Amino acid sequence: MDPVNLTFFNAPVLRLAKKMLGQLLIHELADRTLVGRIVETEAYRGPDDEAAHSFQNRRTKRTEIMYDKPGLAYTYQMHTHTLLNIVAGPIDKPHAVLIRAVEPIYGLEEMYRFRGGHIKHKTELTNGPGKLTQAFQIKMKYYGHPMTNAPLYIAEGRPSEKIESSPRVGVRNTGEAANYQWRYYEKGNPYVSRFR
Repeated sequence: MDPVNLTFFNAPVLRLAKKMLGQLLIHELADRTLVGRIVETEAYRGPDDEAAHSFQNRRTKRTEIMYDKPGLAYTYQMHTHTLLNIVAGPIDKPHAVLIRAVEPIYGLEEMYRFRGGHIKHKTELTNGPGKLTQAFQIKMKYYGHPMTNAPLYIAEGRPSEKIESSPRVGVRNTGEAANYQWRYYEKGNPYVSRFR
């Protein structure tokens, strides 16, 4: 499985968020390769998106990578988990796509172990942004990593045919942005996170 070409990421953030559905997230560990098919994403279109970390061109040590070229990993901590975003848009346009859920394909035994062994069903392994990074062992060290380069990269998968949208998760106190239909997911896929 070869990484996608860098030109894959040269798309407006809303289009990229949909385009990423069906592609493969791959992490090559020392003894095993983990593979999951992306089934849920969220687009964040700063600086005019109040839910984005880069709203109003907010530029901090954490958000600096969002101003760089598309295709780089933007990792950040949320509670005890690392979340994985992909920088989108041209340089100095701080947009990003959050990978919210993947359907696990290869390396399930390791994913169960990394998630702590308490998971009863495969659908619970990677159906959320913190769950998938824990299962895939994606850490903060990947901040700024090109998602076209091993050991962590996006590879061509099978595009999703039935895509639905909804408001994003956990952005209630963000004015109009709370209602933007910028969460995209594969309809009927059991690995999509639960929307509360």
